[in-house]
Amino acid sequence: SMAAPLCLLTRVGRVAVITLNDPSRLNAMTGALADALGDCMDAIAADCSELGCVVVTGAGRAFSAGGDLAWLSDRAKDSPSRNSEIMRRFYAKFLRIRAAPLPVVCAINGHAIGAGLCFAMACDVRVASASARMGFTFVGLGLHPGMGATHLIASVAGYETAYRLLLTGDVVSGQEARALRLVTHVTADGESAFREAMALAKRISEQSPIAVRATVRSLRMKQDVGLERALWREADAQSYGYSSPDFVEGLAAIREKRTPRFQEYETYRDDVSASRNGGKARL
Repeated sequence: SMAAPLCLLTRVGRVAVITLNDPSRLNAMTGALADALGDCMDAIAADCSELGCVVVTGAGRAFSAGGDLAWLSDRAKDSPSRNSEIMRRFYAKFLRIRAAPLPVVCAINGHAIGAGLCFAMACDVRVASASARMGFTFVGLGLHPGMGATHLIASVAGYETAYRLLLTGDVVSGQEARALRLVTHVTADGESAFREAMALAKRISEQSPIAVRATVRSLRMKQDVGLERALWREADAQSYGYSSPDFVEGLAAIREKRTPRFQEYETYRDDVSASRNGGKARL
């Protein structure tokens, strides 16, 4: 039998529903999933005359568990110059959600981690399950955050929240995410998060289409000032992170289900070479 599409596009009244549909892999952010999302976006852009809003959610028990480990491992074998371009194109595939001509409400039905949470932040409004666990866990992997994290979190929740979550990799509950202003509504579980998102999307869809579409464009244009610069900064920083021992250790720790042991504490003294210093600071 044919495999189910990695992204499902359905319609409920005037609301288009996009479902990330790779539950066995917790909707990991793979290239194939990105391409499937692009197909859904193309279909919406081709004819949205009867639509007023988009809802994005995940199939199964997670919204998205983040980056695909096999794909990330391949990045460690590639060059920084290639990785920078590859990462920037990868971001663009998922950030196409911001090019939707309609508002996008994200129903975080379950865990949203790393790139999965970055994708949710790229949506216009977020509703989350109280039991969902959310975190930007890049630094625990030995990586700079990506997919617009450094820009979008600060824009939505403020710099203090961005510093705390990006520098610690803390994973928070739906309730704490609401307190931190990452999400606007918290519900009891994944099903009720989807229902709340749909109710919000329905209210949006009942307003003037011309006014709604113009307003979401105005809000995104304001929010997007500086986004392109941030995306290239992130892509470049991640490209060098992939070649570091910290990234190798971070991947190993995930596979072995243990706490990583990072040791790359470099000194910036110009009279001590990296080879003599062994990559470690000496005080």
